Amino acid sequence: MKKTSLTLDFAGKTLTLEVGSLAPQATSAVLARLGDTMVLATVVAGNVRSDINYFPLSVDYIERLYAGGKIKGSRWVKREGRPSDEAILTGRLIDRSIRPLFPKEYKNDVQVAITVLSVDGEHEPDILSMIAVSAALSISPIPWKGPIGAIRMGLLKDNGNHEFLLNPVTSEGAISHLDLIVSQTANKTIMIEAGANQVSEEIMTEAIKKAHEETKKVIAFINELVEKVGMKKIVVTPNNKLKEAVVLLEKTYKKEILAIAKNRADCETGHEEQDNLINTIFEEEKNTNQELDKKIIAEAVEKIMFKYIRKDVVEKGKRIDGRKIDEIRALSAEVSVLPRTHGSAIFQRGLTQALTVATLGSPRLEQIIESAEGEETKRYIHHYSMPPYSVGETGRIGFLSRREIGHGALAERALIPVIPSKKIFPYTIRVVSEITSSNGSTSMASTCGSTLALMDAGVPIESPVGGISIGMMSDGDKYVLLTDIIGLEDFSGDMDFKVAGTEKGITAIQLDVKVPGITLKQISETFARAHTARLLVLKKILSVMPQYRQQVSEHAPKIEQIQVPVDKIGEIIGPGGKNIRLIIAQTGANVDVEDDGIVTVSGISEEAVKKGAEWIKGIIREVTPGEEFEGTVKRILPFGAFVEYLPSKEGMVHVSKMGRGFVKNPEDVVAIGQQVKVRVLEIDQQGRVNLTLVLDENAGGGAGEQPVQQPVSQGYEKQPGEVRDMSKREHPLSRQFQRQQREKYQSQPRGRKRFR
Repeated sequence: MKKTSLTLDFAGKTLTLEVGSLAPQATSAVLARLGDTMVLATVVAGNVRSDINYFPLSVDYIERLYAGGKIKGSRWVKREGRPSDEAILTGRLIDRSIRPLFPKEYKNDVQVAITVLSVDGEHEPDILSMIAVSAALSISPIPWKGPIGAIRMGLLKDNGNHEFLLNPVTSEGAISHLDLIVSQTANKTIMIEAGANQVSEEIMTEAIKKAHEETKKVIAFINELVEKVGMKKIVVTPNNKLKEAVVLLEKTYKKEILAIAKNRADCETGHEEQDNLINTIFEEEKNTNQELDKKIIAEAVEKIMFKYIRKDVVEKGKRIDGRKIDEIRALSAEVSVLPRTHGSAIFQRGLTQALTVATLGSPRLEQIIESAEGEETKRYIHHYSMPPYSVGETGRIGFLSRREIGHGALAERALIPVIPSKKIFPYTIRVVSEITSSNGSTSMASTCGSTLALMDAGVPIESPVGGISIGMMSDGDKYVLLTDIIGLEDFSGDMDFKVAGTEKGITAIQLDVKVPGITLKQISETFARAHTARLLVLKKILSVMPQYRQQVSEHAPKIEQIQVPVDKIGEIIGPGGKNIRLIIAQTGANVDVEDDGIVTVSGISEEAVKKGAEWIKGIIREVTPGEEFEGTVKRILPFGAFVEYLPSKEGMVHVSKMGRGFVKNPEDVVAIGQQVKVRVLEIDQQGRVNLTLVLDENAGGGAGEQPVQQPVSQGYEKQPGEVRDMSKREHPLSRQFQRQQREKYQSQPRGRKRFR
């Protein structure tokens, strides 16, 4: 393919798509650039998979650290390992955007790979990747009803006014109240992923509408590329065998199939009865219809089942489990269900049940995430686990699926806006949702359960968060929205629209569709339905836990934060970390020092934390002359002693300040380790603290119980118990003795140099 390049002014930035420069053997490949961020999107169509009844699409998002000029921090492993959670989530965004536009009859293996080649730290590669994949599929011969356009929307709010940011750069995203990613066709919206700081439904609808104005420009741009280098599309023919099987089974086994559908309303899978019917049909029909194998029968049974579930909803407003179209299943919740955890809760909606556990830790337990754009930390982490027993099946445990990563990220995103700041609540918080039973919308059950677990742990969240999933059944232009869909309605329906938020507004959205998109009117109606349902869920949450606990669990670590001047950080750490290690060793508390001067003292024992905090406060305390302290003698030198008057702070007591008289040897007055009372005499120009002993009036003028020893003249050995008479003329301090010494010196012959 010849090299072709096109550019577009995309939300004020230059978007470039290039074909023919890289990956010539792929079915199609597009090199995309926005700013200095570049990605390569490749698409390869493989062989037909006749052994499966689903479309075998795989999307791999490949991050390379070289894209940001980074080398992996590990000393032993330098090659990138398993994909990061962020890479998996971006791959899911792309998958959810393109999958609904493939014909259901197409069964060829299709692999989409996106390699991040360069990142500039400002232009996110995820939106660029979605556009590049759309272009690669559009110019390929693979049957696909694209192209799509994608964009990120931000939001600035000020005094009731708001302004949208089109495809904001990273620095703008940091101050945005909204992180909305939308992928759309020319007429409809296919995928939504959003995190928001309690944004209203009206503003969210307006943002999606505004996004469509920009994505239409991207679609026209890709169509222009298709006109230049696009390949002829493969024509897919319907599966006539399946059509015939549906007609046959609907005529003969409709009653049995609908009975199975009724039973499956109470569980997400439970296929045993359905498998038995498939085997029965196969045995009864194999003699008259040789081409009717079990795989075709299974597809036909499911198609008939979904057809009548949909028909009852659209035509009669009748749901498979008997609920009204806007009715939520029975809700129940409880907290403090686990005795030793910091916070725990069970939230149940119908047969969907989530056990959520909150754990608190010190700031040093923050997660460090390494990417091409650099390192970042997370102090709120949400993990989601859905073991096989939750749907009554056997399977492998311990293998983390992409779905589990995605659901955990959605619940995490829903709660981030209400998590208190580090200054208010300095803990690292990890929440784990164990799905113990699944029958539709477990991610929203995780969100509700996490709210309760956090409140039970004493986390001062701004407001409780609840969530609900809204589904849709349609027939042509006629459609019905369904509140709180069960698993069978999810499988047979057209969309799974999850909305989480507080009473004030939305905090997270995730939209998946099985049809080629939904209209803005349907989105707006879904928001209204979800808002009503969310308020009912929040009412249940508040009935169980009206407010968060005022104290953290006795099993949780205790934390105290101290703001210290930045220029005092070195004193706290000490040379080679000496001071901070001493604090940790002697108090049993952990000490973490941030570059901005925030010192966090943490530990299981409240006494240890208090002791460590007092130690830190002592180090940063500014003393003034006249203050008195109880100190410990640390070192003795010929001219005085060094006393630790505050933790890790020493001052010097000169020999002249050790007694009321002359002190020749400091060891005559003090000993190492002795507790003494000292007073701050002065602080010199170099910041050194000079001390004086505070004498005990009852101890003969010395410090402690040791009387001050008086000096003796040279050449005289003092006898035990003898006290020299200070009035004697030969004493070195007498005026007569000093005069005699001066006259003796002046009578001596002088040299050339005279020293004074």
